[in-house]
Parts: sequence; C-alpha cells; structure tokens
Amino acid sequence: MATETKPKPVSLKELSKKEDRFTHGHRMCAGCGAPIVVKQVLMATDYPIIASNATGCLEVSSCISTYTAWKIPWIHSAFENAAATIAGVETMYRALRKKGRIDREIKFIAFGGDGGTYDIGFQSLSGAMERGHDMLYICYDNGAYMNTGIQRSSATPFGANTTTCPAGSVIPGKLQKRKDLTRIMAAHGIPYVAQASPSHWADFIKKVRKALEIKGPKFINVISPCNRGWRSKTNDAILLSRLAVETCYWPLYEVEDGVTRITFKPKEKKPIEEFLKPQGRFKHLFSPENEWMLRQIQEDIDRDWEALQRAASEAGQD
Repeated sequence: MATETKPKPVSLKELSKKEDRFTHGHRMCAGCGAPIVVKQVLMATDYPIIASNATGCLEVSSCISTYTAWKIPWIHSAFENAAATIAGVETMYRALRKKGRIDREIKFIAFGGDGGTYDIGFQSLSGAMERGHDMLYICYDNGAYMNTGIQRSSATPFGANTTTCPAGSVIPGKLQKRKDLTRIMAAHGIPYVAQASPSHWADFIKKVRKALEIKGPKFINVISPCNRGWRSKTNDAILLSRLAVETCYWPLYEVEDGVTRITFKPKEKKPIEEFLKPQGRFKHLFSPENEWMLRQIQEDIDRDWEALQRAASEAGQD
C-alpha cells in the first residue's frame, strides 16, 4: 500500500499574493490552455524551478528572440528531448551538491505538448523515467500537432477532424483511439503519475505540490484546450476542460507507488456529446451516417471509467 504524501492545502488568498513566474506579453493564442497550465504549475510551489521546454506552441510563443515570458531558468529543447535535457541538468545539480557547490533545494520540470511527449519525445521521456531522475514532466495535451498545422498525433481522439485525417467522403476523421499515455507512464513503475485539468485548479495544484515532494521521476498529464485546433470559442478553455472531466473523457486520478486513487468523481456523469458539441472538429459526428462513432466514443469512455473505478476500488481508494 502506498504511503500518501500530504501536500499543504491550497489557499486562494495565498495564491493571489504569489509572484507571476510566467508573465503576460507572450504570443500564445487568446484563450489557449497551455499558459493557464504553466501558470498553475509555477504558482503551486515556492521552490526554485529550472525548466526545459520541448519545441511546440508553448516554446515558440513564450520566448521570441531576446524576449521571454519565463521568470525562471528556462531551456528550449528540441522537439524530441525535453526530458533528456532536464535529466542532464538534474544530474549536474546532484554532482554539484555532492561537491558542496550548491546547498539549496532546486526542482526540475519539463514541459511538452502531446506531439513532443506522446510521439516524438516518448523515447526521451521513457528513458528519463526508467533511469530514475528526480524530475517532474508536465504534458499539456491539446490533442494534435497544433503548432505546425493541426496534424493528428497519437493523443488525437477517435473521430476528430485534423489536417492529416480530414473528415470527408473518404474517412470520417481519425479512426484510431487515442493513446492512454497516463497509464503507460504508470506502467513504468515510477513513484507518481497523475491526470489533471486546469478547470479543477485546486486538484491540479495539490498534485504538483505532491509530485515535487516525492523523490524520483514523476509525470502529470494535463488537458489543454486549443481553440484553433478544436474549432471552439476563444473563451471556453475552462468550460471544455470541465466538460472533459464531467463526461469522464478526462478523469482526474493519480497513481502513487502503484496505487490508483480517483481524485474527483462527477456527481452526475454527463454524456460525451456535451464535450464534443462545442468543438468544430467533431461537427461531422452529429450527421446521421456517423452516429455509430458517437456510440463507440461513449462506450469506450464508459468502459475506461469503469475500469478506473475498479482499479481504485481494488486498491481500497474508492
């Protein structure tokens, strides 16, 4: 049985007084979920942070030439190696502490989108987790390669319309189910894995605080709406994040030392249509000929949610 790490409570008054370590003035799209995710991560802790950032929307829009929105030491990595980069910095830090040249506690975080995490950067991420580096990897998952033209990734949900799986007369959008990377990371046997949402900010901040107090490799997967790629309104990132949780498309849970615990259960599980309808990328699913796809999506979500509840129940964490 895992020993639960108790993070300090989340206080809005406390958070309101914190210095903003990811500032305004960046070039992220209006309403983008990624800067909300980063702000919440950096707001969660007072530790000195060193971060690496895979190439992607967040990287190209937050550091332009000599101008940066980051008020922490920040390293732009290639698309494929954010985890390896921060692992190298963490290794250097441990060596310098042994030599007595650094005497303060520093935490190490890598940020990457789903393209640089699920796909191109997976080898780097998996290797860093297996080697046991004391680091936290945050994936902001917007479900496609948004920075380069909304191409499908392995995080793209079944049925979604993207530029490389366009919905039309030949195919009705992406025909493969999205990869469950959170469970794949848990299968690495690392100390802490979690799934979070910016709509449930207190839950997210608690998970970041808990992760940073645990020694070893940690991974948090965070849903990050992209109105450009999701074909949604610019002011509905939090609404869509909340609907993702309430439909159980994106359940909130953690796996600590192999023990699964659901951290939020909707009072009433909403039908998946409520999450899909505000998004233009799923517009075609509501045509009569594609009703089978809606049924399949709902069946997959129901099955996965039941399996997650069983896992938590078997661990005595329901």
